[in-house]
Amino acid sequence: MSQTATARLTSPCERIADNDLSPLDAISEAQRIAFAPIVFQAVGSMLDFGVLAFLNEQDEGATPEEVANKCGISAYAANLLLEMGTVGRILLHENGRFYLGRAGKFLLGNTMTVANFDFVRDVCYSGMEKLTEALKTGQPAGLRVFGNWPTIYPALSQLPEPAKTSWFAFDHFYSDAAFGAALKPVFELRPRLLYDIGGNTGKWALRCVAHDPNVRVAVLDLPPQVALLEKNLIGKPGADRIRGIGVDMLGDAPLPEGEADIWWMSQFLDCFSEEQVVSILSKIRTAMKPGAKVCILEPFCDRQTYPAGEFSLVAGSLYFTALANGNSRFYRSDAFTHLLTKAGLRIESETNKLGVGEHTLLVC
Repeated sequence: MSQTATARLTSPCERIADNDLSPLDAISEAQRIAFAPIVFQAVGSMLDFGVLAFLNEQDEGATPEEVANKCGISAYAANLLLEMGTVGRILLHENGRFYLGRAGKFLLGNTMTVANFDFVRDVCYSGMEKLTEALKTGQPAGLRVFGNWPTIYPALSQLPEPAKTSWFAFDHFYSDAAFGAALKPVFELRPRLLYDIGGNTGKWALRCVAHDPNVRVAVLDLPPQVALLEKNLIGKPGADRIRGIGVDMLGDAPLPEGEADIWWMSQFLDCFSEEQVVSILSKIRTAMKPGAKVCILEPFCDRQTYPAGEFSLVAGSLYFTALANGNSRFYRSDAFTHLLTKAGLRIESETNKLGVGEHTLLVC
């Protein structure tokens, strides 16, 4: 055999192909992708009509006629949705009766899946049609479905329902789950004043003042978000130790200097491009007093235990492209560490797998 033939047999492409799907699995997966938007919308209809909820209560399953009568839809609609649910591996079918499968149970009642589904349906779905344009231009072209804003962030308090509720439910689900686990390592640093950058409605700030009766928190965010924060703080315990500061972290105005013990950012820097991340961190480094720390809580794609976690973050990155700002993403840990170094920061410690989204806490 010639050397050329030997090289051809052991080429990288052929070695990779050995780990690829079989031809039958590959064509099946291709068809699932081609029709995935239809499956998604069918699940939405089954949730709207209460089909999944009804089947969840039927230990002996239900016929299409029973589903139609209970859910108030035609026999035609019931049959189509049940068939789609079955081939979509959401439902099970046996002897003319339909049952809710495991995937269906997660779609119906798993809080993480519900948050993800509603976020994609109410916030992302229509705008994702403009993904190609967004990738070409670096602008969130899909945001036009909601209004004429440069990014989604100043629009959050003005998003129409149900997009507004679903956006905050998605954001808070992942951050809330990590906040409890992050409190201990953060307050081991004994902060007296903490700057919460991009604090949204103040959930982390409220957790901080509840955890430590002596700590004060300043939330630095865009002015519309500060207005939303102040409204949300009314009547909350510890609100007298929380104040809002309207600031654009990408603007030219300097940050308040020489005060904070901790500069905290949770799921904040994934909202910016690499160049913007370096710029923001550099501004913070310049404003930090001696001995202050930067604490960053982020979910990294490559720090996820399960493939579904990595898949969700990589897919979620395209939301940033199409709707949020056109140029950011959920980062991989090595790429993010490089940005920290460029900004002149050094990681002192890191804690992984915090919360459902398996966040990483970096203390710099």
